[in-house]
Order: sequence, then structure tokens, then C-alpha cells
Amino acid sequence: MEITADEMKVLLKSQQGELDAVLMYNALAKAVGNQRDAETFRTLAAEEGHHASVFRSLTGTDLSPKKTMAVLLPILYKIIGRKRLYPLIAKGEYSAVKNYEPVAVRFTEIESVKNDEKRHGDTVINLLK
Repeated sequence: MEITADEMKVLLKSQQGELDAVLMYNALAKAVGNQRDAETFRTLAAEEGHHASVFRSLTGTDLSPKKTMAVLLPILYKIIGRKRLYPLIAKGEYSAVKNYEPVAVRFTEIESVKNDEKRHGDTVINLLK
């Protein structure tokens, strides 16, 4: 199946976001004081790694994760706390769902990734309950 330039742009951006999320969640797992949160973040990091591989299989491109969010979010955790940070993280997961919708129609393997992102957002929000 031929991938259009616009689709490739979305796929590469998505792949990069998933790679970055692996580092981010692992960094958060080390930064948080709550063991349940840390375990959840390690699980999410592993799932994001799987998502990156799904996009990698489509793009055929090796990307390197960027550390920006992995550095920034643990600092934000210490400054604004989990009650304000976790909704922001969930919002990012829900945004990914919207970003994946146009390509999930054509690339069915992205549908499960999209569903996982919704669940990730819900999971992070539920840590506050």
C-alpha cells in the first residue's frame, strides 16, 4: 500500500511521539513518590514502546527519542504536583487519539494503538482517584 506524503508526516510524528513517551513515562516512574503510579508509568512506557514499533513498521524509518518531555515532566511533577500534572498527561493521550484517527482508517493496525491511547488517558486520570 502506497503511503502519501501527508500520511507519512502523521506516521512519523506519531512514531516520534510514542518514542518520546517511553522516555517520559520511565522518567516519571523514577520521579513519583507513589509506588502504584510508578508501576503504572512503567507499564505505559512499555506499551508506548510497542506503539512506536507499530509506526516503525509502517514508516520504515528509525527515529531516536527526544528527551525534552522526560526532563520536563519530572520537574513539573515536583513543582505543580500530580493533581495538576496528570490531567495534562491524560490530555496528551487523548490528543493522540484524535491525531491517529485519519491514519487509523487506512492502516488498521493503528486502530488498537488509538484505543490504547484512550485507555492510557483514562489510566492516568484514574491514578488520582
